[in-house]
Amino acid sequence: MYYSDKTIVYFDGKFLKAEEAGTDLYGQSLHYGYSVFEGIKSYKTDHGTRIFKAEEHYERLKKSAELMHIPFDYTVRELTDLTYELLERNGFSDAYIRPLITCSPNMSLSKGKKSYLSLLAWEWSNGYLADKMKIMTSGFQRPNPKAFKIEAKVGGHYVNSILACQDAKDRGYDEALLLDENGNVAESSGANVFYEKGGMLFTPAKGNILPGITRQTVFEICSELNIPVKETLFKPEEMRGADAAFFCGTAAEIVALDSLDDVPFTKNWEDTAGKKIQQAYFKLVRTDKSSVVVNF
Repeated sequence: MYYSDKTIVYFDGKFLKAEEAGTDLYGQSLHYGYSVFEGIKSYKTDHGTRIFKAEEHYERLKKSAELMHIPFDYTVRELTDLTYELLERNGFSDAYIRPLITCSPNMSLSKGKKSYLSLLAWEWSNGYLADKMKIMTSGFQRPNPKAFKIEAKVGGHYVNSILACQDAKDRGYDEALLLDENGNVAESSGANVFYEKGGMLFTPAKGNILPGITRQTVFEICSELNIPVKETLFKPEEMRGADAAFFCGTAAEIVALDSLDDVPFTKNWEDTAGKKIQQAYFKLVRTDKSSVVVNF
């Protein structure tokens, strides 16, 4: 699914075939999940292949490394240029891009001494989720912000996501909705959440979530479309039976939700603010010219 014998990756300063790349068995990242990463998408547009919000993603990658005390000295410009070259070498336009920073051999519980950059990509023309998802309130909490740097996109944090998502699937649902340590709605296993009620959108406030780049894009779209949106704390019972709800994320894009804990959202999705946002996002990522584009 992800690579073939022809796929090219970037690893530790070189472009090489994916099957030739390797990792150190004594690396901190393998043993302790001590790594940071990003999820980015590129799109085929009328102006060439375009990476959506490359600068924002790579600024966050660098911030994640800083928060985790991982040494990393690539610039945003270097990262962006390398990524476009990676897409060109593979002939990709609609693609998912995974930058990953891993650490050198170290069996102690101390900060990284050296890091390695990997850039991976594979063709991906749609989100990993489907509209009208049935979700459940998870028994797994979002990691406590006093225990982790939750604003960093850290590999080890996603063990929590795997447990929550798989538990939901085992119970017959499509995804999980995680709460924070105080019982407030936080996010899904890998996306931010909004719900709609009485013409207003609500989304969890910062503090216990990873404030996503797609989430910020939703705010920008709402401003353009005059859709009121409020960041606030709320319980799952306030969200159940609302007019509508959706997840948002780079991979997922904008995904309509069907129900929470078997309680349906009541409004026809086609008549919701969420649908307008979904359409606007679909158009934005394929037509906006605010980032560098290249023609292959």
